[in-house]
Amino acid sequence: MKTVRHALPLILVATSSLIADGVSGFQFPDCVNGSLANNTVCDVKASPSDRAAALVKALNLAEKLANLVDNSLGAQRIGLPPYAWWNEALHGVAASPGVAFNWTGSPFSYATSFANTITMAAAFDDDLIFKIGNVISTEARAFINVGLAGLDYWTPNINPYKDPRWGRGHETPGEDPLRIKGYTKAIVAGLEGTGPIRKVIATCKHYAAYDLERWKGITRYRFNAIVSSQDLSEYYLAPFQQCARDSKVGSFMCSYNSLNGTPACASTYLMTDILRKHWNWTEHNNYITSDCNAIQDFLPGLHNFSSTPAQAAADALIAGTDTVCEVPGYPPFTDVVGAFNQTLLPEATIDLALKRLYEGLIRAGYFDPASSSPYRSIGWSAVNTPEAQALALQSAADGLVLLKNDGTLPLNLQGKSVALIGSWAGQGRQMLGGYSGIPPYLRHPVFAAQQLNLTFYSALGPVAQGNTPNATWAAPALAAAAKADVILYFGGTDVSIAGEDKDREAIAWPAAQLTLLERLATLGKPVVVVQLGDQVDDTPLLQNKNISAILWAGYPGQSGGTAVLDAIVGNTAPAGRLPVTQYPAAYVEQVPLTEMALRPTAAGSPGRTYRWYGDAVLPFGYGLHYTRFDASLSAVPSSTYEIGALLEECVEAHLDLCPFPSVLVRVVNTGNATSDYVALVFAQGEYGPKPYPIKTLVAYARLRGIKPGGTATAELRLNVGALARVDAAGNAVLYPGKYSLVLDVPGVSELGFELTGREKVLDLFPQPV
Repeated sequence: MKTVRHALPLILVATSSLIADGVSGFQFPDCVNGSLANNTVCDVKASPSDRAAALVKALNLAEKLANLVDNSLGAQRIGLPPYAWWNEALHGVAASPGVAFNWTGSPFSYATSFANTITMAAAFDDDLIFKIGNVISTEARAFINVGLAGLDYWTPNINPYKDPRWGRGHETPGEDPLRIKGYTKAIVAGLEGTGPIRKVIATCKHYAAYDLERWKGITRYRFNAIVSSQDLSEYYLAPFQQCARDSKVGSFMCSYNSLNGTPACASTYLMTDILRKHWNWTEHNNYITSDCNAIQDFLPGLHNFSSTPAQAAADALIAGTDTVCEVPGYPPFTDVVGAFNQTLLPEATIDLALKRLYEGLIRAGYFDPASSSPYRSIGWSAVNTPEAQALALQSAADGLVLLKNDGTLPLNLQGKSVALIGSWAGQGRQMLGGYSGIPPYLRHPVFAAQQLNLTFYSALGPVAQGNTPNATWAAPALAAAAKADVILYFGGTDVSIAGEDKDREAIAWPAAQLTLLERLATLGKPVVVVQLGDQVDDTPLLQNKNISAILWAGYPGQSGGTAVLDAIVGNTAPAGRLPVTQYPAAYVEQVPLTEMALRPTAAGSPGRTYRWYGDAVLPFGYGLHYTRFDASLSAVPSSTYEIGALLEECVEAHLDLCPFPSVLVRVVNTGNATSDYVALVFAQGEYGPKPYPIKTLVAYARLRGIKPGGTATAELRLNVGALARVDAAGNAVLYPGKYSLVLDVPGVSELGFELTGREKVLDLFPQPV
């Protein structure tokens, strides 16, 4: 029976490498006076591939086998230090076996904790994402330089968030492939940098079709995702294409689940045919790590793919996995020694894996002198700078989404008192979400109210406790509300309801919270609900006239309370958009979490995501403002485009990246508040294979600081791949037909054009054997 295995980075923990006073568990190799000094691996003038090959050639067989797992032992004989590959940095440098925080209170006791990914994504601003990635990698380098972290980071999580029940959805940029691609491009660039030396090595995970933890007795360790070529190409692999083919990320992580009968970490179709051959992810000998203990899952009783630990190790490495993550304390550990001794694993395969791994470190400057790297001088003063603190606050503020407002917000609290009620009103840890490090501070709503000099009363509330008549939270909450002029309720979900190894079975508001909200709403006072975590069915609150406003915060990070209170009192104006669909509670009875098909099915599935499901409580892209906007699309240069002519002058390496004429968005603020505006442009039309999607996001941009009476414009660039459809074989095809571009949710402006001529395959998808 499996237990929770990979939950270590979900909480703040002391890791095995935790060391105080800057004494290092990580160290750079000594390429000046050490045993490696005369090895080509230390020659910065040699090619990275030659340097890696020279290092591997210097290892004996026992040393090679000792370095195929995440806690690599190095090779003392030749001066190669040990290396811990498991480092985390989802929304800030985070606790993990390779990352150590100093618990004594001296430097390196914390790192900036930004809003978690789902909240970042709601801002729809890729420049913001790049800046966050850049700060995270800067702080990571500071930790690296004193030996408290490694050079590679197992982030970003880019699995599409197709079902609201998935426990790890908040780690992702949402449900839409185009939005995830934009986030991925920006975060990878921020993390890895653009220079000849990688700032850090990013890892795109989890490859592929991973979006189930533990649901009704089914676990990720044995789940077999049945996915059509059409859905695989169009949806589940689209973000990974960006990572590999276009962003050329340094590393991938293969996932726990099987895909169509083969464990992902044993799939030559995924790792060789698609990733390395079709996407040409070979330029830097890029490497793949397994998810933690995923190779154990090949064994009988789980995926039933490999008969022994030795066979499992061989199956993974031969298929293309280069290093195996192991969770301490969960044997059987990966039997690479047995795999070799039983002639299941050729030494050439071992050498190839090690060359890929160490070339990754070479490209991050691991074997270079400090003087040749722009990052080796970064120190503690670069961690949690004023600029990083401001960016953390912005990441929370820009991701706030206003879901309901009867005119109550923004609040003028001059001379008024407020009640701050709910599970996270005065507690900050819940604001972080999963895969979090130690933040420098946690500015929860009570702290923010104090900073604003508000008169307030506070009380805790339930999360997922039982809904009983003798609830201990009801009386304090009602007493606080009775004293105040305005009620602010801070509830929703947190990682105790949905997180790693824990999916939801219900997506309604937790009953105890809903009961408390209904009682608060009877007091005849304005009630503002600030919703943490994942989406729940807001129908009861949307229909309750005594609930004045709903503001969704997701997981807003270290400054979440400040961001929320600033928005409530009007110091800032929320302008985020939902990066996921908000489904009705009954949706969970209509389709099992295990169903991977996106389109409506004959078996009764109503479809998934905004592209195929039309009965949302609140749709993808929804978001209200404190002001009114008059937004419009300018007509494209021509009403008709011939497909062949459109593509013939394209110089892009891949046809799907060929540009389509830009679309101009014009926005006028006709209201009374300064606000940002997120422009979302969707394509609609009956072209390509049936069924036709309801609509498809093709471009987005965030226009900032539009003053009352002011006008802003943006040129939205889109490529022909965004307009393409995917056929049953998974090929991306540009089809002739009549197209409409629609601005905003709901649509406020529309323009049309026609594509003529013969359909054109933009990307020929590899077929499974």
